[in-house]
Amino acid sequence: MNTLKITKATIDDVLKLQSIGRQTFSETFADLNSEDNMKKYLEESFATAKLTAELKNPASYFYLAVSDEKVVGYLKLNIADAQTEKEDLDALEIERIYVAKEFHGKKVAQALYTQAEKIAEEIKASYMWLGVWEKNFRALSFYTKNGFVQFDTHIFRLGNDEQTDLMMKKNLT
Repeated sequence: MNTLKITKATIDDVLKLQSIGRQTFSETFADLNSEDNMKKYLEESFATAKLTAELKNPASYFYLAVSDEKVVGYLKLNIADAQTEKEDLDALEIERIYVAKEFHGKKVAQALYTQAEKIAEEIKASYMWLGVWEKNFRALSFYTKNGFVQFDTHIFRLGNDEQTDLMMKKNLT
């Protein structure tokens, strides 16, 4: 990996976002979930119309991690009413940080997280928060290392499977 750039995604990036989103979600969760549930989630969550609407939402931000002209990961942030849970208006939600498996351990996730910190500072967020599946040990370790602590749980639906996400937060003020 020679260069890594973090760039703000635009509406023109919808197909790149769709591709990296489907790839990384599959790499992360396919082994632990049924094929039917994975297929349903990938079709719905990464549908072109849904991603286009999310990219157009001024309260959501997408960033692409690009290495040598190849998209290798992405970040999705939400503020205000775009947050997936009704948190404080001055909070920043990290909805997704995903990195292609071949780039794990190469500081791509950390670079995306650093971008989230920059946005949190720019909008003067009092804290950042996220939900992470209780069985996603790699992500739990990453967020704990970056100062997040669990404050609650919520249910995440993957197809017909209800899964427990740990809600974690990091105070910034």
